[in-house]
Amino acid sequence: MSGDLLLAGRAALRRGDGAGARAAFLELPESGRVLEGLGSSSYLLTDYERATQELEQAYAAYRRAGDRAGAVRVCRVIGSLYGGVAGQWAIANGWISRAQSMLDERPDPAEQGWVTLTRGMFESDRVKRNQYLREAADLGGAVGDNDLRFAALAYLGASLVHADRVAEGMTLLDEALAAVTGGDVEAFIVVEEIFCQLFTACEHAHDVHRAEQWIAVGEKLAARRGLPVVSAYCRTHYGGILVAAGRWSEADAALTEAVRLWTISRRSLKADALARLADLRVRQGRFDEAAELLDGITTGEAVRTRAELYLARGEPRLALDLLEHAVRPTVDDSEAVPLLGLLVDAQIACAEDPGETLTRLERCAAARPSPYAGAVVARARGLAAGDVGELRGAAELFAAVQLPLESAIAHLDLAQMIAKQNPPVAASEARQALRIFDQLMATRHADAAAALLRTLGDRVGPPRSSGAPLTQREQEVLDLVGAGLSNPEIAQRLYISRKTVEHHVGNVLAKLGLRNRAAAAAYAVKQEPAQG
Repeated sequence: MSGDLLLAGRAALRRGDGAGARAAFLELPESGRVLEGLGSSSYLLTDYERATQELEQAYAAYRRAGDRAGAVRVCRVIGSLYGGVAGQWAIANGWISRAQSMLDERPDPAEQGWVTLTRGMFESDRVKRNQYLREAADLGGAVGDNDLRFAALAYLGASLVHADRVAEGMTLLDEALAAVTGGDVEAFIVVEEIFCQLFTACEHAHDVHRAEQWIAVGEKLAARRGLPVVSAYCRTHYGGILVAAGRWSEADAALTEAVRLWTISRRSLKADALARLADLRVRQGRFDEAAELLDGITTGEAVRTRAELYLARGEPRLALDLLEHAVRPTVDDSEAVPLLGLLVDAQIACAEDPGETLTRLERCAAARPSPYAGAVVARARGLAAGDVGELRGAAELFAAVQLPLESAIAHLDLAQMIAKQNPPVAASEARQALRIFDQLMATRHADAAAALLRTLGDRVGPPRSSGAPLTQREQEVLDLVGAGLSNPEIAQRLYISRKTVEHHVGNVLAKLGLRNRAAAAAYAVKQEPAQG
């Protein structure tokens, strides 16, 4: 009878029935496994405080029973709840440290896998990390623990991708995801971890196509098992991929939905989605919105975006200070490449010598060679040394890794560099950049390219309009822009937020094929009927 109830409770958890699982587990005598099941059911019911309490009780029960595998497993979940839900990372680290402190307690083979997985997750040396994760996956297979086996494979796959062994790593991640969708993985936290590792890896590798295939699977599984966090993870990283790939309207939808899902699930991890949405707003030239989204966020992704915002606003000293502090503690590997590339930009803008930073950037790229790192290095070399060939190579490499905005910026850098010496080639490069900027609706960069073309005597036509009609509210905003009102004044007049006004202005520019606010004001004036 007890065995049947335990199986019924676990089956209910797998199908996302938190209430049914809880009813089954409450009929059973208290044990580590039963308390863990109750904590999992409370999690599905989004009662995170009760889930944490029950899982802490499960930890104590596992320890009393001498079940270190169960204790380590539950430690990982408790740490995730304190960190990912409550944002109490000090307490989360305490629980993870508790799991790690069991490493010397001579676990048997059934326990060793979870201990080794935990060690691998927090090992800073990538070679050692991968050894631990391979061992954990092998132990999971040997003892028939699929949760352990596929969690380890997912972490190992992501680690390999971040070491730029992309094909090998993605194969392992695909296998882990297939196991999840085939019902071979039971624990909800492992399901979430596997999806998170896959989409993190896709974002690092700019693998749009793989992410597109798996996100549909993730959405269905999230609905079936009652795990909105899976969908939130997917959309956060997928949105980041779409931002980089220049598919900005899709990115906007994905990231906005991710923020909503993180909010309703009361998870502190929505900061990652907000940072990626802010990155999109900077690229779109919607700086006030970007600043608002970044307020209070200190993640690594937010540091890069905030530095981009400072540079875009013409505040390179602020970007320089931020980046110098950010890169100081970072390890010289591929993860440091974007920040070091930005630091070179900031140093050049501040008329400082970027030589030392460029040397470090080259060292990072050499340690983990990839087309993306090569592109960042080539652009930095080109800007620092005035090397036309390096900038041209950067533009080609960025295009090859599906980063259209970065490619167009490199074309514009080249055009600006040779404008006086070789105007015809400069105009050709600027036109190529402008074409991409207009397609992306990157108005700030498009303005810069159009201004350069005008100085070269080139007639610049308007960007292509989207063809979509203005809504009534967008027409109202356009009329007020034409009347000379600022965004704060429009917000006050229409009783809406400044952020909403900026959003409407952006939509107006895109729909009418206008490059900037001045063009919108001129359009609105021309649109006014003549007074008789």
